[in-house]
Amino acid sequence: MAKQTIAEQYVDLMARAGVRRMYGVVGDSLNPVVDAVRRHHDVEWIQVRHEEVAAFAAGAEAQLTGRLAACAGSCGPGNLHLINGLYDAHRSMAPVLALAAHIPSGEIGTGYFQETHPDRLFAECSHYSELISSPRQMPRVVQTAIQHAVGRRGVSVVALSGDTAAEVSPEAAPELAIPLDLPAIRPGEQELARLTELVDAAERVMVFCGRGVEGAHAEVMAFAEKVKAPVGHALRGKEHIQYDNPYDVGMSGLLGYGSAYEAMHECDLLILLGTDFPYTEFLPRHVRTVQVDVQPERLGRRTGLDLAVWGDVRETLRCLTPAVREKISRHFLDRMLERHTHALEGAVNAYTRNVERHTPIHPEYVASVLDEEAADDAVFTVDTGMCCVWAARYLTPNGRRRILGSFVHGSMANALPQAIGAQFLDRGRQVVSLSGDGGFSMLMGDFLTLVQYGLPVKVVVFDNSSLGMVDLEMMVDGLPPYGTTYPHTDYAAIATAAGALGIRVEKPADVRGALREAFAHDGPALVDVVTDPAALAVPPKITTEQLSGFALSASRTVLSGGVGRMVHLARANLRNIPRP
Repeated sequence: MAKQTIAEQYVDLMARAGVRRMYGVVGDSLNPVVDAVRRHHDVEWIQVRHEEVAAFAAGAEAQLTGRLAACAGSCGPGNLHLINGLYDAHRSMAPVLALAAHIPSGEIGTGYFQETHPDRLFAECSHYSELISSPRQMPRVVQTAIQHAVGRRGVSVVALSGDTAAEVSPEAAPELAIPLDLPAIRPGEQELARLTELVDAAERVMVFCGRGVEGAHAEVMAFAEKVKAPVGHALRGKEHIQYDNPYDVGMSGLLGYGSAYEAMHECDLLILLGTDFPYTEFLPRHVRTVQVDVQPERLGRRTGLDLAVWGDVRETLRCLTPAVREKISRHFLDRMLERHTHALEGAVNAYTRNVERHTPIHPEYVASVLDEEAADDAVFTVDTGMCCVWAARYLTPNGRRRILGSFVHGSMANALPQAIGAQFLDRGRQVVSLSGDGGFSMLMGDFLTLVQYGLPVKVVVFDNSSLGMVDLEMMVDGLPPYGTTYPHTDYAAIATAAGALGIRVEKPADVRGALREAFAHDGPALVDVVTDPAALAVPPKITTEQLSGFALSASRTVLSGGVGRMVHLARANLRNIPRP
């Protein structure tokens, strides 16, 4: 086998680990690696406009596939731009390998032009961050980085000077020892026995699910049926657990709806399944609580536990459900289902009353129509802020749709970059970016990436000329919104000028037709919907102090709920309640 340069070996190792794209912005310190990509038949260089977009795109691809994805930035400011997207990928447990190109190796430590220390800078947002300072470190450092990213589900960063990348590797790369499938982690016998005792002793069990229930839908339903437990979820659990769920009581937290909050506080045993739910103020303090998680460091860090169970959700429930006694009474479950349906029926009026005549357009109405018109296997990427509210309350999961967002890191401007990664993964699958005008304008330059590569992403801009969630946060604190408004901008005209389909919508009657036209278009499209900046949302429970804040700041603010097609699911579940 012919000798390989460090750059060639790096790219070859990526390809052997399953990477098919490397997102980034070219620069001199990256030249040997980019040229190696150019000559490699299995890896494509994806040119974006901003390195932050590269990291977000790679993170989205990794979240959708579970496989390794890659991005790169040139030395100094170039790789620094990766950091926000890498933080998001790492906190989302997305396996991403990032290359941080470095200044010439002989200049490191001298304050050279564009000098930073990437091996230190990325330490907090990665499982592994190391500098290759000698060819003799290859191929072991890259193999170790890949193993960390794939095995521990997160980010690995390799810092590499351009001159080192051009040197010849002293040895050929061995076969990569990369785990392809995650292992099933079964709890210990003592934990299972104690969990069984707690479930059997409880009269009112409630289950609350996070992203960790992915792949365990059937097991959660079987357990809920046996113990007659209402099932709620966090936003990251929505796509995995809400569909085909006759025990659904909605979502708790800042974006919550329905009766999940009440069920959590009125049960006598709360079981947290695969969730690192961060909002402790929504968790009960005086209810027996069990947490099941595959990552032991998450156990008990949000609330006190009566039992911590280290195991993956599916394997744990496979062991637990046959062991517990079946409960006869459905009283608690049925009461929560009735309360859930009542809550949703009351909220639905908030967005159905006179919506076809209301301008500016209710964003709830836009999200509801979008949910109806989008494909059954669509991938939705969701900006942080009010778009998260609309996604939580209106997008209907079915087991095939996917919903991505910056749900843990909470970054602005994530939706468009994530849509790029999702669409490169499968050009034939519908990808829809729910973008706020604030988030979209922050990284708007990469709309040109859609045009350059002909990616058929559909961007729906909820254009209220403000930072709506920040308005809400200020009002909760009793402050008048300040510094949160934008000048009115015609984003559809910008999209058209860029060479894409741009549609501006100012009347509710035009929403459905505009979405249908965009979805039918063979290429990138942007629908700029002018929405009501006064349409805000409140969580299921707010304090007296928060209510005072609202009253002080804006007495006429519209605090609207709305739940889209979820009300139909709730009504269907209510019809299934056995009647005497």
